[in-house]
Amino acid sequence: MIAPAYARHEAQRLQALRALLILDTPPEQRFERIVDFAVSEFDVPMAAISLVDADRQWFKAVRGLSVCETSRDVSFCGHAILRPDGLLVPDTLLDPRFFDNPLVQHEPRVRFYAGAPLLLRGGEAVGTLCVLDTRPREFDRLDHAVLNALRDLVVEQLVAPKVTACS
Repeated sequence: MIAPAYARHEAQRLQALRALLILDTPPEQRFERIVDFAVSEFDVPMAAISLVDADRQWFKAVRGLSVCETSRDVSFCGHAILRPDGLLVPDTLLDPRFFDNPLVQHEPRVRFYAGAPLLLRGGEAVGTLCVLDTRPREFDRLDHAVLNALRDLVVEQLVAPKVTACS
């Protein structure tokens, strides 16, 4: 297993993530809907909005995984945030970064991963929208376009000001 590296401007990335004030907040329907749509659209058993903190990835919304966070060392998303175009792993068992990863070798037995980085206006990648499967699969241009469009919706929600009712 190859643990993900840190971003060149990791301190700025973490500052941007923490400025969102979203880590460890309760589930929100606006994010849950996007993850539900991703599961349905891609016909996958797992999807998540993952925020990559200093030493963990925390899931703002997640389907098909029984945890709300994992160590950054075993995260696929930690690799994906380093690539502006995202990360596609058609078969984790054939990838030297992941073949012996505990998330591949044990439950949930991830065999496919596609993650689109959540890029803020300043260019900071704070996490991903990702879809995962227990079987190898391909991802075509349309799949990439749909994942990126959903990712853009997540980013819009992350940076949208909270609206409160007038009294």
